[in-house]
Amino acid sequence: MNQYLERVVDLLDPSLNHIHNMGVEEARRRVLSGQAEAVREIDGSFALLAREGKIVRLARSLDRPMRYFLAKRAEGPALIVADRIDTLFQQLKTEGLHGQFHPSYTRMVPAHYIVELQLIGCPDPDPAYTRYFTPRRDSLPTDVGELGRRYIGALADEIAKWLKRIPANEPIGVAFSGGIDSGSVFLVTYHVMRQLGMSPSRLKAFTLDLGDGPDFRQAREFLERLGLGFFLEPIESSLDSVDIAETLRVLEDYKPLDVECASMGLALCRGIRARYPQWKFLVDGDGGDENLKDYPIEENPELTIRSVVSNLMLYQEGWGVGRIKHSLTYSGGLSRGYLRTYAPARHCAFDGFSPFTRPNVIEVAEGIPFTALTGMSVEKLYALKGEVVARGVKAITGFDLPVFPKRRFQHGAVSVDRLRQKWLGQESEYRKRFLELYN
Repeated sequence: MNQYLERVVDLLDPSLNHIHNMGVEEARRRVLSGQAEAVREIDGSFALLAREGKIVRLARSLDRPMRYFLAKRAEGPALIVADRIDTLFQQLKTEGLHGQFHPSYTRMVPAHYIVELQLIGCPDPDPAYTRYFTPRRDSLPTDVGELGRRYIGALADEIAKWLKRIPANEPIGVAFSGGIDSGSVFLVTYHVMRQLGMSPSRLKAFTLDLGDGPDFRQAREFLERLGLGFFLEPIESSLDSVDIAETLRVLEDYKPLDVECASMGLALCRGIRARYPQWKFLVDGDGGDENLKDYPIEENPELTIRSVVSNLMLYQEGWGVGRIKHSLTYSGGLSRGYLRTYAPARHCAFDGFSPFTRPNVIEVAEGIPFTALTGMSVEKLYALKGEVVARGVKAITGFDLPVFPKRRFQHGAVSVDRLRQKWLGQESEYRKRFLELYN
């Protein structure tokens, strides 16, 4: 009888696992157990594969993309796991299995779930999903000051953990626009560094400036109001240097807003890298909008304020695993969209960190009683974020956070009119151009 041989190829970079409270092997053991409570206790950034016989279990944090492809071989299935689609494709080419490949056949491990695969033959069964992070909604009081203190307090705790693992001689950069999220991250990072006895001279606030965007002016005003203007460092570039084809290759996605955002991220990271060849550590505010539900509802015909405030982690996870609109290839929400931050940073060899993506911070945000505080008013929902964060920053750091109107990253680096003149791409066009990379 022919022996049935399954094969597992783990191409994830183990150096990217930054776990604060246990070793990687203990974390892997917890993933293998399949127990949600055990995996929830893993504190940090991780993408882990664990195997026992024909059972493979996978789990990741929100900030770590994790993909897999299950190929057929005469002797048994081959499971390949990586953080990128092109890495999966190259491995299949190496093994002579690329004829089976199409980008849409790859699968994304959704954040906050344990995914179980059984390598038992043809056809393979559907994966099983076990949620390991389920924060309680509406569990906190309606005192906005207390909400801010808890929310920014959790943010400060996560930033402190991150800072403690960075060598004392390494500089720290903040991707900074002067908005609520990057502004709070900068001020809390500055505050925590001083609390820990670290020199704030290691810190810089990097702001992308493509010539006529409002972010640089906003960033300068933000810091000068607080007497911290000397931390600001603009990174100049031009819109003509932005190459959509390159962004699609790096991002491996085609959602127009994410393509725009990742393009700006590449410009910022490339500019920092050119000026500082050895710089490694960057922190940013990605995830802050998702946590406090601060996106223009009117721009998405699928959404109402009721759907936004009533669905668990809607902006972090999309409509959720097992729903009709959940993409097996890309996941949903920030679970999908975090590539706009992760991919440019990794492409330019940075070690990035987004503290708003940490479960302990999200847990506070989900506990906010949005319905009671907004009365289902869209205007009150939009205003709530600034009030919560400003009060929290004041309580934790003593700084009065300057609060400016919300603006997307790509719309702050360059004017919207100039951006639209250069890029009029629709999702279907970007999808077509991305798929052509594999023709």
